[in-house]
Amino acid sequence: MNSKSTVVIRPARNLVGSLRLPGDKSISHRYAMLGGIAEGATRLENFSTGADCASTLVCLRTLGVEWEMKDNAIVIQGRGSKLQSPLSALDCGNSGSTMRMLSGILAGQEFGSELFGDESLSRRPMARIITPLQSMGAKITAQDGGRPPLRIVGGHLKTIDYKMPVASAQVKTSLLFAGLFAEGDTRVEEPLRTRDHGELALRAFGAEVERNGNAVSISGGQKLHAIETAIPGDISSAAFFLCAAGLFPGSSLVIHDLLMNPTRARLLDILISLGVGISVTQVEEQHHELRGTVQVEGKTLRGLSLAGADTAALIDEIPVLAAIAPYTEQGIEIRDARELRVKESDRIAAVASNLRAMGAQVEEREDGLKIPGGQKLRGAEIDSFGDHRIAMAFAVAGLRADGETRIQRADAAVISYPAFFETMESLTQR
Repeated sequence: MNSKSTVVIRPARNLVGSLRLPGDKSISHRYAMLGGIAEGATRLENFSTGADCASTLVCLRTLGVEWEMKDNAIVIQGRGSKLQSPLSALDCGNSGSTMRMLSGILAGQEFGSELFGDESLSRRPMARIITPLQSMGAKITAQDGGRPPLRIVGGHLKTIDYKMPVASAQVKTSLLFAGLFAEGDTRVEEPLRTRDHGELALRAFGAEVERNGNAVSISGGQKLHAIETAIPGDISSAAFFLCAAGLFPGSSLVIHDLLMNPTRARLLDILISLGVGISVTQVEEQHHELRGTVQVEGKTLRGLSLAGADTAALIDEIPVLAAIAPYTEQGIEIRDARELRVKESDRIAAVASNLRAMGAQVEEREDGLKIPGGQKLRGAEIDSFGDHRIAMAFAVAGLRADGETRIQRADAAVISYPAFFETMESLTQR
């Protein structure tokens, strides 16, 4: 490894060892926000170490929520349903999760606030939350194309019966959070089932949430109560280690206390169908979220096609699956993934560009990729495009390439997993 922003990946023989991952990002965001509007002190062990979740904590502090690190846990002093009018704008950093979900809570507050982010976040469209929150009565203004910064004047909210045009767990969570501040029942229907951490987090804090098919509803005016818990390991971060181990027959890896939520653990089914040896033990439930220990063994990788509900369920994991696709026997085809074009980078274009730099054949499509199998990759200069998942995905691809792979702007990984490269290196055998 060289400078902070360039990391050199050398070819590996396999991965061996065991690890525990920092807390799941999706759960960390939601627990922190709900802890801020709950009654009492919420204590969260294994809170995500990622910069995105730190952005949520920074915004909460600006809204008058006091929190501190105490004995390896974040302790959040809840303010109940009324936050404090902020004296400055809320800095969401690179975190679209922070901006989208916190907007739902701010829509129900009797004051005005402004949310802004870094250059990457400032390009990301927010119309998906603006439109329904405006229907509920919040006044929201944004830049052209519904882009940040957002100015929200909250207050008395009306309920909504909303059919989401695009499946998004963050938008669903934002509207359910807003529903806490509306009179009556707020109902959100999604076109495809997305991850349900918002619903489960609300239940963990004592709210009643009902699901009926693809629709979720919540009654306004419910009080939330503080919780004490340890957040299970982030399965999206685990994807990089699972795929890296899967590249090498002879790898043997154990990941302890990993999130096993069925709307996220689809990744394990997909990897099993790809040929990775995976077994799960010690499954238990805490605050409605499943966790367990995962054992991974490398095998020969076959190939697969991802579309529809699977694409929606694995949207964060697609970059690393695509990065290992050339090493599979039959290749990987990804469809219905247009959403990837408006993430931290255009992830479809970024994956295609970097795979070609490593000598791979790739067919780039508007809504996905077709990557033939049986290819050999060579080490190359890789650009992360400032995107944490692209940086980590190509660190995995580089482990089986011929020669060294240099990842530029690799420090993007701090967004979700600051210790990623050191952890990967500690498990790698050469």
